[in-house]
Amino acid sequence: MPNEKSRKAISWGKINKKMLPYYFLIPAAILLLCFTAYPVMNVFRNSFLHFNPNKPWLDGFAGLDNYIRLFTDDELFRSSLSVSLRWCIYVVSLQLVFGLIFALALNAKFRGRGFIRALVFAPWALSGVMVSILWMLIFHQNIGILNDLLMNLGFIDRPIAWLANPDKVFSSVIVAELWRGIPFFTISYLAAMQTIPTELYESCDVDGGGRLAKFRYIILPFLKDTIILTSLLRLVWSFNSVDLIRTLTGGGPMGLTTTLSIYLTDTAVRWQEFGYGSAIGVTVFLLMLAFAIAYIKVSRFGKEQ
Repeated sequence: MPNEKSRKAISWGKINKKMLPYYFLIPAAILLLCFTAYPVMNVFRNSFLHFNPNKPWLDGFAGLDNYIRLFTDDELFRSSLSVSLRWCIYVVSLQLVFGLIFALALNAKFRGRGFIRALVFAPWALSGVMVSILWMLIFHQNIGILNDLLMNLGFIDRPIAWLANPDKVFSSVIVAELWRGIPFFTISYLAAMQTIPTELYESCDVDGGGRLAKFRYIILPFLKDTIILTSLLRLVWSFNSVDLIRTLTGGGPMGLTTTLSIYLTDTAVRWQEFGYGSAIGVTVFLLMLAFAIAYIKVSRFGKEQ
């Protein structure tokens, strides 16, 4: 029979085995605290400060001054918020629709399907700056392939400055973002379609259901949670996107493509107003958090309809 000391040793060994996975997580948790939690908390702290390295004599506690200025006196904030909302609505909705169409097409069996899938997914593997440079060359007024193609086809009689024309610039950057973002939805929906049991399609065939019936009663219900999650993630990413618009237009012309994230980086980095920029960052975070909670609640994510 084991004595008291051996029983304690055995119980301590069991505890250690239970805690072992958490011990392995400690280094990752420390890194997250250092490189994620601390910077986030620092942004919250700075949002209540006057913090500008170029004007150190004005530094100090600001209270709610930054937030009052943001919501009462800052026209640029309101205009950039409006641009961000339009940007997200167009980009996410169009990417969702086209991503679903491409996923349905690539889910069918045809010769060369593997190659076509790889070709469709390729834009998602490129960096944002590389995509921006590619589309900058396509939209270029003098050497761009788009103007050359349209002029040869007879649709236009002279080159168009796609990224400098106030009437064309917003739709131009949307096209570039669609090309980059559609593969994300396509990959996600195609992966979800692979989990649908083939028996459901066979039952639908037996009942006389066509393609529309399969899409409405089989594919869409299985894709519901994937659609909710991907659209939410892409909306947050698009709202915070900087690289593509920054490289293509810099927020111009006349601020027509200045999103809230562009305005935030200009305020904090270019103009060195770290306190006011932090207030903008906190506001963006709270807006995205509130929207995500409401969106998940209204869409009934993870629940049966």
